Amino acid sequence: MENPSSSERWNRAGIEDNMLAMFDASETKDAHQDTLDDRIAFLDAVRASSFVPEHRNPPTSKIVGAVFHMLRTGKSLELIMGSYRLLVDLDKRFPRVYLYGKDDSQSSSNSSSKLVVVKEAWSPIVDCLDNATAASEASKKRSGGPLDPPNFQLLIEELAEISTETKFQAANMEPLRNMLLFQYLVIVFEGDFLPRNATLNWSMQRDSLLNLLLGSRKINYKSLMKDCMTIICQLSQLLHNEQSKYLELEESSQSQSSKNCHATLSLALLEVLKNTCVSMEKLLVMIMDFDMARKNAGIEGQTTRADSPRTPFMDIILDELAYNKDAVPVFLKVFSEPKWKLEIVVQYLWKYITKPSVRTRKSNGYTYTEDATFDGALKCFSNKTGTKSLIKKIGANVVQFLLAHGLQAELSILSEGNVDDNSAPVDLCQTFIAAFDSLRSTDEQMEILSIGKEALFAAATLISMKP
Repeated sequence: MENPSSSERWNRAGIEDNMLAMFDASETKDAHQDTLDDRIAFLDAVRASSFVPEHRNPPTSKIVGAVFHMLRTGKSLELIMGSYRLLVDLDKRFPRVYLYGKDDSQSSSNSSSKLVVVKEAWSPIVDCLDNATAASEASKKRSGGPLDPPNFQLLIEELAEISTETKFQAANMEPLRNMLLFQYLVIVFEGDFLPRNATLNWSMQRDSLLNLLLGSRKINYKSLMKDCMTIICQLSQLLHNEQSKYLELEESSQSQSSKNCHATLSLALLEVLKNTCVSMEKLLVMIMDFDMARKNAGIEGQTTRADSPRTPFMDIILDELAYNKDAVPVFLKVFSEPKWKLEIVVQYLWKYITKPSVRTRKSNGYTYTEDATFDGALKCFSNKTGTKSLIKKIGANVVQFLLAHGLQAELSILSEGNVDDNSAPVDLCQTFIAAFDSLRSTDEQMEILSIGKEALFAAATLISMKP
């Protein structure tokens, strides 16, 4: 990338000074429409100056900070959406962290790529989290500034409260603003974490913005993770409810102009709700990926006492689902990432499966050998006593959900992995059907749920296609 000439830098500085003056003027105006028009003009000016071919450098931190301020404090749909989209586009155009040489034909893997970190880039999260007291205080004084860890936790708590409100209206800008703010932060976390994680280098993974945030002593980590689980489950239900309201609005007898206004807001809300659920899943996956990276680094002796281990998020998920078994179907329905979904199902099943004992030739007694996979869990259903115990512990319906979602995730992984052994999916389906038959014969009063029927039909269909 070529460096801009001094004249280019001078012209760009002059343009950005004018844009900041436009932003400062909008801050002092009282008339709502004038303020809105000035701020929209400011966003347009930033976009125009940042995405022309001759400008190869990102806007200054003051400019991006002003756009972020608008996202956090905006009170109109146009301003909130405009600032959000501009921030997302700026992140795509000017990444803070990226792998250099990843697309080079001579680079055989990510390990041969160089990780580039733009240290002077503006960030929506206060860096040096526990030590930068001055930056943290500045953030608190300016409600539209970058978030520190306590403010991030407060945002998550507010998101968790959205679906419990008795009057959730599309015209209320605060929930919409908070959801878009969260979506943007997840995009920032992804842009910072994914390139670092691809290097498989613990020192780079450890310095990720996500780890710095979750490792802060200023947040209640377990409470934060529980709120994240609550959000992904409850917002999916809220999305379903809002979709029903939208259909009712379409069929109502309101005037066309009023209907169009409410329909626009409702559509915007539905899209934001859907994307917030997707963003929350991305955050949860990143956290579990980081936990795995830290575990691997510990096995290889790369961690130090400074890397004080947090409770793995997987353990928190399993504890929460064990405590509230009614949440199992909801969470598995919403959480769709195959790898970690399968891991959740497998670990949850093995948490309650009665461990069989096997006599070995080298032992006078019995020792336990465990095939801690989904296939291994399915085979345990051949043991009637163990199956009866499992049904008693977690209920036949929960078992059906676990088996059905486990099959779905496993088949998805097999299809994406281009498995050479074409019999693997068929063998899995045969073992699945055998496990379900054992489940039904053990509990003759069990009603097969629709998800169980769908899984059995899919398994039988796949088997019938075997050449």
